[in-house]
Amino acid sequence: MKLNIAVLPGDGIGPEITQQSVKVLNAVADRFEHEFYFEEAVVGAAAIDLLGNPLPDATLELCKKSDAVLFGAIGDPKYDNDPEAKVRPEQGLLKLRKELGLFANIRPVKAYDKLVDRSPLKAEIIKGADMVIFRELTGGIYFGEKSTSEDGRSASDLCTYSVEEIERIAHLAFKAAQLRSKKVTLVDKANVLETSRLWRKTVKEVAKEYKDVELDFLFVDNAAMQMILNPKQFDVILTENMFGDIISDEASVIGGSIGLLESASVGSKVALFEPIHGSYPQAAGKGIANPVASILSAAMLLEHFGLTTEALAVRKAVEMSIALNVCTPDINKDNHYSTAKVGDFLESVISDPEDHDINNDNLKLGQMTII
Repeated sequence: MKLNIAVLPGDGIGPEITQQSVKVLNAVADRFEHEFYFEEAVVGAAAIDLLGNPLPDATLELCKKSDAVLFGAIGDPKYDNDPEAKVRPEQGLLKLRKELGLFANIRPVKAYDKLVDRSPLKAEIIKGADMVIFRELTGGIYFGEKSTSEDGRSASDLCTYSVEEIERIAHLAFKAAQLRSKKVTLVDKANVLETSRLWRKTVKEVAKEYKDVELDFLFVDNAAMQMILNPKQFDVILTENMFGDIISDEASVIGGSIGLLESASVGSKVALFEPIHGSYPQAAGKGIANPVASILSAAMLLEHFGLTTEALAVRKAVEMSIALNVCTPDINKDNHYSTAKVGDFLESVISDPEDHDINNDNLKLGQMTII
C-alpha cells in the first residue's frame, strides 16, 4: 500500500515523539513491503513564530491532499500564560479539525497488567479496564459564538449541537461497540443542559438500529466519579466535545501515564492521528518524553487503512517494551531509557518478528542489539 502522510510535529515534545512514530512506520513499511511517504509542515506556536499563523495555508493544503495526518502536540508557555493573546497555537488545531471535517475523536484507554501498580488508582480497581471514548470534535462550546462585553466584565460561549452532528458520531460509537462488549454509555448533563437533552433524545433514536448493543446514561459529574470508582464498567463512552476532553484526560490515570494514550480524529476524508497529551514544553529536548502514545496513534493510522496485521505488530512491540521495562522515566523511574532509545527498540522489534530479548548494555550505548 502507498500512503502519503503529512507530519505536523508542532511544539514542545511534538518533534521528538513524531520522529519516533515515523521511525516505527518506516520499519512497518520495510517489513510488510509498503510505501509510506512523509512530508513535514509547521503548526501551532512554531508556525506563529515563523509565519504569524498557527495553521498556515500551505500546512492546511498539505493535510487536505494527504491520506492521513500524523500530529505531534501544540502549545507554548508564552501563549498559555497570556490570556490576552489574540493569536494562539490551539487555534491552529481547532481550525484544522474544522477544515478537515474531523468530527469524531476516538480515544482507547487500556490498563496494561505490567503497569497497574504505577497508576495512582488501586490495582484491583483498574486491572482489566479497557474502554474507548468517542468525543464529538467539531461542535459544542469550543466552536460556538464567543463574546465579551465592552467593559470586559462579562463573557459568553455558546454551546450548539444539531441532530446531524450527534447522529454521525453516535453511529460510529455503536458500530465500535458491536465489535467490543456491546455497550454504549452516553455521558451528558441532560438534567441541566438543553443540548444534552437533544443528545439523549437523538442517541436513543440511533440506538434502535443497534438492538444488540446496550445503551445507558450517566451525567458527566457522576461519570467522572465512576471513572475512578469502577472504570471496568465502561466499554464505549459517547459524549460531546468539552465533556469528552475532560473525561478522556481523567481516564489517562488508568494506564499509569498520559504518555500511553493514543487517539484518532476521523471524518469523511482525511484522518488525523495524535497522542492526547500536550506539548510538555518543560521536557522538550531532554529526551525524557514518552513516544508510545504517538506510536500507538500511528498503529491506529494503520488500522484505519485496514492494515491490522501491521498495527498488531506495533502494539505487540509496545507491550514487549513495557514488559521489559524499556520505558521513559514516567514509567521507569530508576533505570529509564530516552525517547529515541525507546523508538530504536520498537523499530528493531518490528523489523525482527522473532522472539527476542534486549542487551541492556548495548542499548545504553546506542546499539540496538537483539539477543
